[in-house]
Amino acid sequence: MSKKIPVTILTGFLGSGKTTLLNHILGDQTHGMKFAVIENEFGEIGVDEKVLSEVVDEEVIEVMNGCICCTVRGDLVVALKNLYKKVSQFDGVIIETTGLADPAPVCQTFFVDEDVQEKYVLDSVITVTDAKHILTRLAEVKPEGVENEAVEQVVFADKILLNKIDLVEESELEEIEKKLKALNPTAPIQRTTQSQISPKDVLNIRAFELQRVLDFDPEFLDDGAEHQHDTTVSSVAMKGEYHVNMLMLQKWISRVISDDGASLYRYKGVISVKGMDNKFIFQGVGMIFNGGFAEAKWKKNETRESRFVFIGKNLDHDFYRAGFLACQEDKPLRFPVGTVVEANTGKWTKGTVIQQWDEGNAYRIELQDGAKTNVWAPIDVGAYVRPVSVEA
Repeated sequence: MSKKIPVTILTGFLGSGKTTLLNHILGDQTHGMKFAVIENEFGEIGVDEKVLSEVVDEEVIEVMNGCICCTVRGDLVVALKNLYKKVSQFDGVIIETTGLADPAPVCQTFFVDEDVQEKYVLDSVITVTDAKHILTRLAEVKPEGVENEAVEQVVFADKILLNKIDLVEESELEEIEKKLKALNPTAPIQRTTQSQISPKDVLNIRAFELQRVLDFDPEFLDDGAEHQHDTTVSSVAMKGEYHVNMLMLQKWISRVISDDGASLYRYKGVISVKGMDNKFIFQGVGMIFNGGFAEAKWKKNETRESRFVFIGKNLDHDFYRAGFLACQEDKPLRFPVGTVVEANTGKWTKGTVIQQWDEGNAYRIELQDGAKTNVWAPIDVGAYVRPVSVEA
């Protein structure tokens, strides 16, 4: 009889901290275990494989372009079967679902497909919740016939991680735990910040019990059940060799969050900024944005490819794409190195261009002010830098 590989399902609503948790697990050198990872994203372009640690030995396989609980569930079955020979000596498989996935059909895969059932055993469902937003997500009213995914994720959990506890007060944490226990009285709750836990708290804990699931969902093993998503929720994404201006990128992101923040469930991206060797990585939930240049640099032979995804309700896809494309720096700069120009320093001052694309800025200019002061023009437009005027 072949060895059954334990499977851990990481679930939780968009932005709860699942990928951060997965990064901690993959980067942890203390547990001494080896895992394969199946990664799923909602949308036509994947971002997380660019965000996941680049220094791990685990084999990462991404199942993307759809929700693992419905449109690409067949891909999950195929991936598990194809993986088995490679991972038969591994300590387990970790499946990270998209934040819009209902865990039920994913769990069901390990009981209704005979080949999968022979090769794998469902070890546990770990649900990561965002303390800042979970009560709002649980209370959200969905259209008739559409399940509240956040509720389903909590109900199916064998263990709940209450993450981002640093963003709320103790009294609110107690209220959240009371609500979570009302939905799922048997799952232990562990508080976390930035999804930091010992991997052994969530891996190979043998917590999944089929009878518990059947007690609250008698139709769990009914393979004909359908899962409906809220049709007002969509993802807009782009991927390509786009190199952008840092200042324009900041203004675009600021406008998007200002206009649509209340409707944004999740957003993340890896961006190539013109003049910078480091990757610009951003992510966020609603109005809470986090981004900056990562330690990771673009490698010499690596294609500098920007990619992002925004997931939310009633998003204007054309607005997002046009706004991002407007940030591109795809035209040659007007002034070569050595050109004498005028820089706007509050007044127009003569200077010499000494470098193009310096730290993300279009120009570095040395002023003719006696002190050889260096200033930067972030964008190649007349408001920042212009030819020397005739009057001068």
